[in-house]
Amino acid sequence: MGKIIFYEDRNFKGRSYECGSECSDLHSHFSRCNSIRVDSGDWMVFERPGYMGYQYFLKKGEYPDYQQWMGFNDCVRSCRLISTSQSSHRIMIYERPELGGDTMELTDDCPSLNELFNRNDVYSCNVRDGYWIFYEQPNYRGRQYLMNPGEYRRFNEWGSTTSRVGSIRRIAV
Repeated sequence: MGKIIFYEDRNFKGRSYECGSECSDLHSHFSRCNSIRVDSGDWMVFERPGYMGYQYFLKKGEYPDYQQWMGFNDCVRSCRLISTSQSSHRIMIYERPELGGDTMELTDDCPSLNELFNRNDVYSCNVRDGYWIFYEQPNYRGRQYLMNPGEYRRFNEWGSTTSRVGSIRRIAV
């Protein structure tokens, strides 16, 4: 079980809403979100309903304003509890769409794709084990994309408008 509390104002003030499972539309519970407290579990919060738009990964902790979770604005409209029961992690990344071209396998975090593989683009991938986060910039910064187990034949399938991936991190217990 997980528990996340959303607050309309900064520093955990204003109207709040407590959530213990995924919710595809939070709009009826609050109009804006300026702070979040994660009491348990790992969460992905999304800018738009239906798990769309900007994505933000949150671990247990306090986030007194949206900049603390690297948010671009105070808009949070859906959330999902992430399963972290996997003990092993393995992802295959590809230089071309449709799982084509050169492939690279990762089993650990990668703070700079460019330093490790001399490239900043991932056109497709296959998440074999565990859950991962793609970051648009090196050192786990910029837009984030939750990668569940399965095949992603094109970068738009994970919600991105570009193939740019600067860093990759495992979601580990």
